[in-house]
This record gives sequence, structure tokens and C-alpha cells, in this order.
Amino acid sequence: MAVMVVEACKQLQAQNEFVLSKQLLRSGTSVGAMVRESEFAQSKADFINKLYIALKEANETVYWLDLLKSTDYLTDETYDAIFRLAKENIKLLVTSIQTTK
Repeated sequence: MAVMVVEACKQLQAQNEFVLSKQLLRSGTSVGAMVRESEFAQSKADFINKLYIALKEANETVYWLDLLKSTDYLTDETYDAIFRLAKENIKLLVTSIQTTK
């Protein structure tokens, strides 16, 4: 998902949209970073906490995608592709958190 977000943000910045694209870039790339960080969690609680942060970032990414789509900055194709991945990530993170608990 992060690679697609970076590519979408490049397109947004080419349209001179910098504020919203920066928000999408931050939240859309932090999901993977938090999951990667969870791999070396110090405890089960720390692992769950990092996955919760990733979950919140994935949900925030969906918000920015919706806003950018509603304001005609994103094409249907770009929106659909990233939205689908974000929703899949949300489902996987929820399942992982529940299983770990």
C-alpha cells in the first residue's frame, strides 16, 4: 500500500496539492512502518500497541482517501486500488490484534 500511496502523492503534488497529499503520505506509509516495528516489540502488550497504532493510521488513510476522492483530486482507479488495500490492512490488523489478545 505504501508504494501506491507514494505514487498517488507524487501525482497530487504535480497538481499542486501539497497539504492533503502530505497527510495521506504520512498516514499511508506509517502503517507498514508500525507493522515492521512490531516485529521487534519488547512484549506482547507492546506488540499489540504497535498494531493498534498501525490500525489507526490505516483508518486515517481511508479518511484522507475519501476526502481526496470527494474533492476530485484522486481518480476512481487510484482511489479504488489504495482504498481496497487499506481496508484489507484494517481487517488483517484487527484479526491480528484479536488473535494476539
